[in-house]
Amino acid sequence: MTRTARSTAAKAAFGAALAGTIVLAGCTSQTDAPSGPTFDPDEEITLEMSWWGDDNRAALFDEVITAFEAEYPNVSVTQTPVGSPDDLFNRLATDFGGGGTTAPDLFALGGAKPQEYGSAGALYDLSEVEEYAHVADYPEFSLTSATVDGTVYGLPTGGNATAAFVNVDILEQAGVDIPENGWTWDDLVEIAGEVGSAGLTNAQGQPVYGIDMRSADIIGTFAAQETEFGLYTPEGELGVDADTIAKFYEIELELQEAGALPDPTVITAGVALPPDQQLYTLGQAAITFGYSNLIGTYSGGGETLILTPPSDTDKTGVALLPSAFWAINAASEHPAAAALLMDWFLTEPSALELIKDTRGVPFNPASAEVVAPLLEGPSATAAEYVQSVLDSGEVAPPQPNGGANMNQYTQNGEAEVLFGRLSPQEAAQAWVDSLSSDLERG
Repeated sequence: MTRTARSTAAKAAFGAALAGTIVLAGCTSQTDAPSGPTFDPDEEITLEMSWWGDDNRAALFDEVITAFEAEYPNVSVTQTPVGSPDDLFNRLATDFGGGGTTAPDLFALGGAKPQEYGSAGALYDLSEVEEYAHVADYPEFSLTSATVDGTVYGLPTGGNATAAFVNVDILEQAGVDIPENGWTWDDLVEIAGEVGSAGLTNAQGQPVYGIDMRSADIIGTFAAQETEFGLYTPEGELGVDADTIAKFYEIELELQEAGALPDPTVITAGVALPPDQQLYTLGQAAITFGYSNLIGTYSGGGETLILTPPSDTDKTGVALLPSAFWAINAASEHPAAAALLMDWFLTEPSALELIKDTRGVPFNPASAEVVAPLLEGPSATAAEYVQSVLDSGEVAPPQPNGGANMNQYTQNGEAEVLFGRLSPQEAAQAWVDSLSSDLERG
């Protein structure tokens, strides 16, 4: 699959749903009767469900689960939310290392994890529970990252895209012009440097920085600006060389020299913070990078403008991506019930009215039709941004099995450069060597 390999029909279906019109073109219909496990409404069932996110998400999902339990009184759902993706992935690594029987029945996955766990046989084949999971209702391009050898192991929570977030209030206080789409990385360095040198503080008296870079969230977009595919090729190989990664680290070094970045100790301590605790949300950064569905949270730091990231080429590098996938434990004793709970989160109108776009704009066209009219303010702005990315036709190759440590390698290299222990080229070569080795092992 190339970055433009998507059926026109699927694109039209998703786009039309965003506009509030049901168009199911591009979705195949189910013709065969299910032959897998079935849900017994008389059986007493206990499911465990786990995801990452802040306390607000936990409270929101509790409402959704409470409504599910009221609809299906024979099912009791144990909720085990965690703060960050790594918290969940570390737990799953331990659970599946012991055979998977202690892992949750239903859980969220992101990055390379659907490929990694799908390849390892840890995830349930959703075609076995198609009666409840309704895989055919999702555009094919939205399932790529959770498909291994033709088998679908997860359904996307929704679509989002990498973006630059700009705090208009801070830039105005600093007397700096507001950037526009089409800006360059040199523009970013100049703007962030001016803000960082202005000596501003937020309402709590804490220092305001030019940018909270969030390097692991933006490096894939940067790579896609500079190369044909981005970080990975459609064949699952590394798509960038050390020179490209070094250029990224050189930009970070320029930001540091311009006074735009926090101290490296602040950066390294903040990499695992949930969005509501990040510098931008606290009004301590004028610019940050992240995913479009975070605009509601990020707007807590002040009036927020969402832009395509800066680029030095004719490509934005931005592609539409699933924010996460729901997947079922292959060792679950109740896969049909877990699939029913998954589908409740993804298609039940009352649940969608609560969740809205907090996990991205739904890929299921019928679900998107429910959500789109409910979006307003920052959420509506983010949906418009997602639509613009959809119109561009950019679809990134999935993060392959072996790519799970990419974020960590990116952050390690960033720290080595900003602390002055390695040059950008040395850090980039270490990044390439480490990730290449992981991909070769699969």
